[in-house]
Amino acid sequence: MVKHIKLTNIIAVIFFITLCLPALGRSEYNRRDAIVSAVEKVSTAVVNVSSEYEIPHQSHPFSGFGMNPFFDSFFKDFFDPGFRQSDKRTSLGSGVIIDGKRGFILTNAHVIAKAEDISVVLLDERTFKAQLVGADPDSDLAVLRIKPDEDLPAIEMGRSDDLMIGETVIAIGNPFGFSHTVTTGVISALNRSIRSNDTIYHDFIQTDASINPGNSGGPLLNVNGDLIGINTAIYAKAQGIGFAIPINKARRIITDLIQYGEVVLSWTGLLLQNLDPDLARYMKIPGEKGLLVKAVEAASPASRSGIKKEDVLLAIEKRPISSVSSFNQSLRDYPVDTTIHITVLRRGKKRTVALKTQVYPEERALDLAHNLLGVRIEPLSSKNRKTFRINTQKGVVVSEVLPQAYLAKIGVEPGDVIRQMDDFNIETLDDFKKAMIRCRQKKSVVLLIQRGEQGYYISVKL
Repeated sequence: MVKHIKLTNIIAVIFFITLCLPALGRSEYNRRDAIVSAVEKVSTAVVNVSSEYEIPHQSHPFSGFGMNPFFDSFFKDFFDPGFRQSDKRTSLGSGVIIDGKRGFILTNAHVIAKAEDISVVLLDERTFKAQLVGADPDSDLAVLRIKPDEDLPAIEMGRSDDLMIGETVIAIGNPFGFSHTVTTGVISALNRSIRSNDTIYHDFIQTDASINPGNSGGPLLNVNGDLIGINTAIYAKAQGIGFAIPINKARRIITDLIQYGEVVLSWTGLLLQNLDPDLARYMKIPGEKGLLVKAVEAASPASRSGIKKEDVLLAIEKRPISSVSSFNQSLRDYPVDTTIHITVLRRGKKRTVALKTQVYPEERALDLAHNLLGVRIEPLSSKNRKTFRINTQKGVVVSEVLPQAYLAKIGVEPGDVIRQMDDFNIETLDDFKKAMIRCRQKKSVVLLIQRGEQGYYISVKL
C-alpha cells in the first residue's frame, strides 16, 4: 500500500513538472536553435537585387507589319534612334556577398539578364548601383560589384561534396519582393539535371525548401550557416521543389568571372564521339560505356598526354563519362592550367593519363570556323567593302564558302557579313574569334547574316 502511494506521488510530481516545463523553458537560449543561429549569422550578407531592362517595340518604321521579331534588333542599326520606343521592366532577385572587402556579390545570371541598371539593397536598406563583373548563362551564375565606403559582412563558403540526402537546409531570399524571407527543408536529391527552355542544367541540389521567383540568387545554407548552394528558380513547373547550384561548382565559375569576366572553357584538343551498341561491338568495347576518340588535334594538351585516335575515354578523375555532353560538362569543373587524370581504354587495357588543360589558342579560331562552319572569314576593310558593296562598318565578311558546307547549301555567299553569333555581337574580327571559341562545344549556333540591307537569322549545326 505504501509503495502504491509513493508511486502515485511520483507520477503526480512528473505530471506537475510536465505542465510547468513550457513556462520554465521559455528562454531565448532554448529557442535559439541551430536554424535561428544560422540565419542570424548570414542575414546581413544576403541582399536584394533588382535590375531594369527595356522591352523594345516599334523600334523602326517597319515594326508591326508582320516581320520576324528577330529583325528588330538588326534594323535598329539602320534607322534614327527617334523611332525607338520601349517599355521598362524590372526583375527582382536575391544575392549574397562573397567578398566584403571588394564588394563582390554572387547571384543568378537570369536575374540580371539584359539589365541596363542593377541595384543592390542591403539588410539595413542601403542601396547601391551595381556593376556586372561577369555572367555565365550556362551555369546561371553572375558576379556583381558594389563600392561601399566600408567593408561589408560576407558569407562563409562551405562544401557541397559531402552533402547528405535528408540533411536540413535553409534558404534565404526575396520571393515576390518580401525581403529576407527564410524557408527550411531537407536535401531531397543530389546531382539532378533539369531542362529550362532549350538549356539543360546539370548537378543541381534538389530540396523541398520553398524556392520562388525572387529567391533566385539567394543562399542555400546548412545548419552551421555555411553556404552550400545558390538557389535558382529557373524551373517554372516546380511545385514544392527547389533547386540550387552546388557551391563547389560555383567556386570555379566565380574565379573565372572575377578574373576574366566570363568562364574560360578548358581546351583538351580531343574530338570525341558517343558510342552506340554497333560501334561498341565493332571496337570490341565491353559494356558499351565511354567515348571514342575520333581525332586528336596537333600540338594540343591531348596529344602531349599521349591519348591517341580510337582510344576510348572511360572516366575523368574516376568519374564515369558516357556522352560528349557529360565530358564537356565535367570539364567545366576544372579551371584552365589544371592537370586532370583520364582513364583510357586502349586495345582492351586500361591506363590513366595526365592531361593539363589550356586556354584555346585564339590563333586557331579561324581554322575552327573553317572546320565547323565551312567558311573563310576576313575583317572588314576598304577593299572588301568596295569589292562586295558592303555598306556596314560592323561585322566580319565571308570570303569563301566550302561547296559541301551547310551554309553553301542554304545560299550563303562570299561578301555576306556575319553580325552576330548566338548572343555575341560581332563588330570586329577579334569579336568573331572569341565567339567562335566560346561556341565551339555547342551542338548548333544561330548566325545573323547581313546581305545589303537585309538580315537573316540562320541556325547551323556544328
